[in-house]
Amino acid sequence: MTTYLRYLLLILCFPLGVLIGPSAVSAAEKASQRPNILFLFSDDQRADALGAYQNPHIQTPNLDQLAQAGFSFRNAYCMGSIHGAVCQPSRAMLNSGRSLYHVPMDLKGVMTMPQLLKESGYTTFGTGKWHNHRESFQKSFTLGTAAFMGGMSNHLKVPVVDLKDGKFENKRMGEKFSSELFVDATVDFLKTQPANKPFYAYVAFTAPHDPRMPPASAMEIYKDKQPPLPKNFMPQHPFNNGWMTGRDEALAGWPRQPEVVREQLTEYYAMITHMDSQIGRILKTLKTQGLDKNTIVIFSSDHGLAVGSHGLLGKQNLYEHSMKSPLIFKGPGIPQNESSEALVYLYDIFPTVCDLTQTSVPSGVEGLDLAPIWQGKQKGVRDSLFTTYEDLMRAVRDDRWKLIRYPQINKTQLFDLKNDPAELKDLSEHPEQQARIEQMLTTLKEWQQKTDDKQPLTSEHPKSEKIDLTGRKRKPDAHQPDWIVKKYFDSE
Repeated sequence: MTTYLRYLLLILCFPLGVLIGPSAVSAAEKASQRPNILFLFSDDQRADALGAYQNPHIQTPNLDQLAQAGFSFRNAYCMGSIHGAVCQPSRAMLNSGRSLYHVPMDLKGVMTMPQLLKESGYTTFGTGKWHNHRESFQKSFTLGTAAFMGGMSNHLKVPVVDLKDGKFENKRMGEKFSSELFVDATVDFLKTQPANKPFYAYVAFTAPHDPRMPPASAMEIYKDKQPPLPKNFMPQHPFNNGWMTGRDEALAGWPRQPEVVREQLTEYYAMITHMDSQIGRILKTLKTQGLDKNTIVIFSSDHGLAVGSHGLLGKQNLYEHSMKSPLIFKGPGIPQNESSEALVYLYDIFPTVCDLTQTSVPSGVEGLDLAPIWQGKQKGVRDSLFTTYEDLMRAVRDDRWKLIRYPQINKTQLFDLKNDPAELKDLSEHPEQQARIEQMLTTLKEWQQKTDDKQPLTSEHPKSEKIDLTGRKRKPDAHQPDWIVKKYFDSE
């Protein structure tokens, strides 16, 4: 019997539905094979605030396990900020895949990462901090539970709202600690997810952002083992960087007292440890529901925090401790317990997720796909990296050297990150480094041109770099609970 006659017999003997059934099932299987994305995003977490990243003074067992089971990018950065609330532009860049001067803070007119996945067939879920206005949350997520439309709050009094059918409802004050509140919402979401429809879950914690008010159980862990001072601890920053007395910097007095910084660092670590325990609940639910085999887990933070480093407390500076974030990818096809020193931006996550979900990268995205790095196809995606803060600071780094320029005071710093990762030895005055400085300034200007940064690097009327804040009066913001006000403000 010829092939043609066999085919004809099949058509005559079987209903049409039976013939097209296998291809239809195949299409459904293909759709279900697109991985889920679980994005865990902390707030103000330094890149070195992980046990797995050679920090024996912090307890983060769940994140450590995630790092061991996944791939870490050890040089991941927030590009910078146009104002003191660095969290907002960082999240705008992350969710748009665009650089700082190319994205509006409200994400208006911009395709967001969850919006793209939503339009490509994903159920998109959001909980926690969304610092980029209500309308962008509405267009981005299928549903949301306990979403916080703001920048910071008391962790026991987080104003939250739900999103259902494109409308906000159930506006209320959270009745649990923030990390627990957002994880409860995530666990409930995961328990309702079918195996045949992919989801994107965005879990944006407000920890360890201040107020640094960890639950007592988390503080108890550090009761007899406070972390040491950072290697680059200083009582005061050695010069006026232009942002010396902002809200973040006023959380402790000047000069910084070692015992106060150690106490705040302990509270900071305890906030992360508590968040880590809650993340463990999410990962356990993922496994219990049988979703772990087809889920990519991403963990990162919007930027870091000084917490005593260089005499600073906040993120309004361009040192490594403040612009650098942890970044981990874990899931099917991703190597385990490996890492890269490649220079990456948080906004590279967008096109990387597009790669992982077989989704076309939309126009306007400037980030670069990181998957070829863990696939071993390339070592990096860029040779240098640019960071920026207001009109006060500009920096550029390569695989070893870093230059920071302060335009308002015509000051330059140069650090050898290979031999001085704590940025303690400024080499800018060394004669043998002048050619390097000129070359790096040229690279910095090229980045400015590429990113449409119009800030001149030199001031015709520079301000003085001298400053002494000893004894300066401080006022707490409205979000600090009474016990923090009493402990860190009233005692002066």
